[in-house]
Amino acid sequence: MAAGSPLQLRPLGNTGLKLSSIGFGASPLGRVFGPVSEEEAIASVCEAFRLGINFFDTSPYYGATLSEKMLGKGLKALGVARDQYIVSTKCGRYQEGFDFSAERVTKSVDESLERLHLDYVDILLCHDIEFGSLDQIVNETIPALLKLKEAGKTRFIGLTGLPLGIFTYVLDRVPPGTIDVILSYCHYSINDSTLEGLLPYLKSKGVGVISASPLSMGLLTESGPPEWHPALPELKVACQSASAYCKEKGKNIPKLAIQFSLSNKDISTILVGMNSVTQVEQNVAAAAELETVGKDEKLLAEIEKILEPVKNQTWPSGIQQL
Repeated sequence: MAAGSPLQLRPLGNTGLKLSSIGFGASPLGRVFGPVSEEEAIASVCEAFRLGINFFDTSPYYGATLSEKMLGKGLKALGVARDQYIVSTKCGRYQEGFDFSAERVTKSVDESLERLHLDYVDILLCHDIEFGSLDQIVNETIPALLKLKEAGKTRFIGLTGLPLGIFTYVLDRVPPGTIDVILSYCHYSINDSTLEGLLPYLKSKGVGVISASPLSMGLLTESGPPEWHPALPELKVACQSASAYCKEKGKNIPKLAIQFSLSNKDISTILVGMNSVTQVEQNVAAAAELETVGKDEKLLAEIEKILEPVKNQTWPSGIQQL
C-alpha cells in the first residue's frame, strides 16, 4: 500500500508501474457531467494525490481539451517530482471526430503534453478504437505510437473501447509485447462483469488492465445517468430500482459498486470520474472500508438479484460489430 494510504498499489501488466487501486478519472474536470470550477478541479487533484491516488487519466476529447488543461493545472499545483504520479491520456478521438492516422496521433501527443505541462505521459491510449478501422489501428496507428514511445513522449501504449472483441482482434494481430495496457469501461461493475472472461487472455499476453466506470457512467448512482446515456430503458429502470433499494436500507450504491470493482485484484486500477474533494474522499473511504471491514455481501447479493434480468446487458458502440 502507499505509505499512510488505504489504497493498494497494484502492478500494471509487464510495465513495472504500480498504480493505486483507485485511479482519478479526469473526464468530469472537462465539465462533461456538469459545471466544475478551476479551484475545485485543482483541489480535487491535490486531495486525490494526498490520499494516495497516483494515477490520473484524461483525454483531449473530454470537454474539448478542457479536462487535460484542468488536470495539467492540478498536477502542477502538486509541486512534486514527476515520477511521483502516473498520467495517461488518449489520442484518435477529438471534439471534431475520430482520426487515427499516424500524422494526427503524432501531433496529438505534442498538443496533450503542452496542455498537461508535461514532457512525457506514462501511458498513451488509442481512444475508442471501435469507431475506426481496426486494421488501420494495427497497421498505421500502433506503429506511430511505437515511434512516440521510442521518442520518449510516452512510456507505454494501449487501447480503449467498449466492445471487448476489439481487444482480442488487435492483440491477435500484433507481436507480443507491442501493447502494454488496455482500458475497458462499463464491463466490470455490479450490472456487467463481462471483462472477467477476458482477464486470463490479457494476462497471457502480458497486458495490464485498467477498468473504468464502476458506476456504469452514472447508472449506479442515486441521481441516475446523464440524459445522453446509451443504455436501454430496462437497464436504466433496473439500476434505478437497485439504487432506490440501497437508499431505503440507508446504504449508498456508488460505494458498494466501487467496492465490488475493487475486489478483483487482477484488475490493476479502477478509474472513477471525480470532480470534487468530497467525491475523492468518499471514493478513498470506500476503498479503506473494503480493506478493513469488507463489503456488505448481503446487500450486494440483494442488489445482484434486482439486476439479474439485465445482467451483462450492454449497448452498441462504434462501427465495428465484433
